[in-house]
Amino acid sequence: MSQLELDPVRRRPTGPARSERIALAVLLTANFTLAVDFSILNVALPHIGRELGFATADLQWIVTAFALCAAGFTLFFGRVADLFGRRRLFLAGMVLLGVSSLAGGLAGEPALLIGARIGQGLATAMVTPAALALLTTIFPEGPARARALGLNGALMAAGFTTGAVLGGVLTGVVSWRWAFFVNVAVAVVVVAVGPAVLRATPAGRRPRLDAPGAVTVTLALVALVLGIDGAGRSGWTDAAAWGPLLAAVALLVVFGAVEARVAEPLVPPALLRRRTVTWANLAGLLAFATETSLVFLLTLYLQETLGFSAVTAGLVLAVLGVGTVLGGLLAPRVIARTGGPVAIVGGLVVQAAATLPLVLLGPDRGWLVLLLVASFVGGVANLVAIVGYAVTATAGVPEDQQGLATGLVTMSQQVGITLGTPVMSALATGFASASLLPGLRVAIGVDAVLALLTAAAVAVALVSRPARRRASVAGRR
Repeated sequence: MSQLELDPVRRRPTGPARSERIALAVLLTANFTLAVDFSILNVALPHIGRELGFATADLQWIVTAFALCAAGFTLFFGRVADLFGRRRLFLAGMVLLGVSSLAGGLAGEPALLIGARIGQGLATAMVTPAALALLTTIFPEGPARARALGLNGALMAAGFTTGAVLGGVLTGVVSWRWAFFVNVAVAVVVVAVGPAVLRATPAGRRPRLDAPGAVTVTLALVALVLGIDGAGRSGWTDAAAWGPLLAAVALLVVFGAVEARVAEPLVPPALLRRRTVTWANLAGLLAFATETSLVFLLTLYLQETLGFSAVTAGLVLAVLGVGTVLGGLLAPRVIARTGGPVAIVGGLVVQAAATLPLVLLGPDRGWLVLLLVASFVGGVANLVAIVGYAVTATAGVPEDQQGLATGLVTMSQQVGITLGTPVMSALATGFASASLLPGLRVAIGVDAVLALLTAAAVAVALVSRPARRRASVAGRR
């Protein structure tokens, strides 16, 4: 049944068919679970280290191994989804998630746990772009797709916040191993239900996979994430950061040269020449970078300055998570009235306005009210911008390139999550004095300014009068 088909008796839209609703539930469940995986082990790291015998310096690899694979391979698997079938890749990724999570939950030594996290990262790189591509092909461009992307954005943002809280609860009440076992149950359900409700990609001519381009861009993204992670641990002047970052730049130059010469490039130049694709993904990267790093900064403030426990700090920041869910639900209405680019700009402006007062945070708990109100409003606005970028970046893209387009969306998200925290951490520690609070204020101020500058850039590129006709997106039909 078409999304806009009318009931013959009542003559009004009937809404999604039952199979479409189930398919949406399957895709949202998978993406929510993967979003939880980004943060669910953070609180549990000391417990894992003691139980499995990790050296303190090696604990970061539990997080880094996941992030490297999730961000580094997402563009490659986004194209694989277009070439070999989105449903097939989605289900294969969920099987890998289940197997690697079971291995992680049963791990008795560091090497096995790191291997399990690599498997989870690869599964994330497979599932997320395939799920988004399935979502954008199930729901036609317009309000239906905007609503689906809004729910997806809300649940993914909520998953990132939920992961921190759930990880602490599971570690304290049962065991950190249940952070892995929960994924096994989800994977079994999704793999059982998915084949019956997810449409297979129509058969057609299968282009050749651009292997040189896939290898170079994957290595470039892995080097980028590794450099960012090194900067967060050792500082931006350390060779552990600059070596991989310079390698990433060199590999991206090689990738550009490869793409200019192959007959069927991994990333068709015509796709990157779309202003909506390029600018929306840049906005998405910075939207994720600013908000996830703000969560990190506020976590430090709540624990280091106000003296709250990790679990209490997570519960306080759950207010921000509620705001992100509300923002994901409101975003489709905003996009329907204004269009995706305007939603990006408006969301980032309000996010910046909500973040800026947080530079006033002081050393006593009386500032908690300001933190709760500002983080809630900022969370709502951030999700409006995020859904706006997802809608804008996939609008007007041919169906046979939707996997690649959603791969770019996913890559922007994951690189943004990886990039923001080490940058803001470096600022916070660099400007700290007798206490961490002065550094936190500087980092929060930079966070707000960055959101505002991003909004201004998108406004010039996509919302200005000359570009507006070309940047028309879903939700205005």
